[in-house]
Amino acid sequence: MAHDNQTGSRGKQSGSSAKRVGDIWRRRKWLGLTVFAATLAISLGIVYSLPAMYRGKATVLVDREQVPEAFVRSAVSGEVETRLQRIGQEVLSRERLAGLIERFQLYPKLPRPATNESAIEQMRRDIAIEPKVVDQGGRVATVGFGLTYRGTDPETVADVTNALAGLYVERNSTIRERQASGTASFLKAQLSEMKEKLAEQERRIGQAPMPMEAEVAGMERLSMRLRVNSDRQLRAMDRRERSIREAEAPATGETPTPTPAETPAARLAKLKLELAALKTKYTDKYPDVIRVKGEIAALEQTVASAPPAPAAAAAPRAQKDPVAEADAELRMLRDEERSIQRQIASFESRADGAPKRQQEFERQARDYATTKEFYQSLLKRYEDAQIAESMEHGQKSEQFRILDAAVPPKEVLAPNRMRLGVLAFALAVGLAALAVMLRERLDSSFHTVDDLREWSRVPLIAGIPPLVTEGDVARGRRRFGLLTASFVVALAMAVGATYLVAHQNEQLTRLLSGG
Repeated sequence: MAHDNQTGSRGKQSGSSAKRVGDIWRRRKWLGLTVFAATLAISLGIVYSLPAMYRGKATVLVDREQVPEAFVRSAVSGEVETRLQRIGQEVLSRERLAGLIERFQLYPKLPRPATNESAIEQMRRDIAIEPKVVDQGGRVATVGFGLTYRGTDPETVADVTNALAGLYVERNSTIRERQASGTASFLKAQLSEMKEKLAEQERRIGQAPMPMEAEVAGMERLSMRLRVNSDRQLRAMDRRERSIREAEAPATGETPTPTPAETPAARLAKLKLELAALKTKYTDKYPDVIRVKGEIAALEQTVASAPPAPAAAAAPRAQKDPVAEADAELRMLRDEERSIQRQIASFESRADGAPKRQQEFERQARDYATTKEFYQSLLKRYEDAQIAESMEHGQKSEQFRILDAAVPPKEVLAPNRMRLGVLAFALAVGLAALAVMLRERLDSSFHTVDDLREWSRVPLIAGIPPLVTEGDVARGRRRFGLLTASFVVALAMAVGATYLVAHQNEQLTRLLSGG
């Protein structure tokens, strides 16, 4: 029984709520319909007055080197992705975008780029790049990219997209050619500098020093010549002494007692032989060498101060003078001796500095070999750079190529009028319901006897219905017609105003489309 009472109670509440909603709708239906119609008309006017946005798309292919890198090494460094970002920064620079805006008369509603950045920033937002990558053995490689641009005119959108793609292709070729030419010029300058350095080292390095064995052998040969020279001097002085004795014997009738070995000249010759032998073993600072040199100097003074031998007057004029011949031979041998001693001194000087000269020569030889090796490496790299530069100018290296040029798009990108229309209908319904609810809450009048009975504690006996006359009906109809006409005129004006606001309003289209 209790369950039946609860069910009846809920039924009464549901019926009461439905009746209340029905009463409210009957009282406020014209307000709700007016708000709904006005909102829907204005919203749909905006939606269908917005300019259509189109998107043009061009596909650019990254065409790899036509000549394998194993044969010709490219002079352009860096990955495609890095170069693509660099080119993107250049293409999206203020100068280039301002040129495109002025060339195609883009964004007429926005201030010109010369005085404002709005158009440039909007164009940057309208441009998009979609890289196309593939997996090459665990390494992601870019094989191309799609370039898109959006705008309100299909023909202009296609033209701008193709112009942007052309800029990418042009800038890539320019960057590669400039980098290849710069590499070749740099290597050429380095090669010229290294060539001069190599020539200078060639001039400075000179001839390789003689080995110590050759120096020792040369000194031994000179010492042998010096001993032979001393022997010849000894024999010449012996002949000179004999000639003098033979010339003096007839005049004095005396037999000479001193032998040739006891004469100062013979002693001088023996000392010179001894000095030559000592120099082959010791330096000039050795005590025996110093002693023998002193004895030689003293004997040379004695021989030089001795009186000249008397001329052999009794000898026939037709015969040669043996003393003069011996003196001439001695002068010649002494000149030769001095020459040999100078050569020996030169050999000794070279022998003393031979280790240092050998080290210096080896250091210079190493420097020269290193410089020459680096020069050969630079030469090879310069030749490769020249070939790479020729390839860049001949379009034989990696290039950007427009695979699919942009065509005037037929499909509208934005706005999505169907979706916006549904949203406009929902907005109109919501605003109408809100207006009805607000009007009902703000209305403090009593609409039924039950409303008055609930509000007042005074008992009510009966309710008198409104008395409507024909005049009241006529006035109500006139008033309804006037309000309807006014509403239609106001709605038409509002729709016209929305058309003026929304027509060609690209910013509003982007705003409603989320871009």
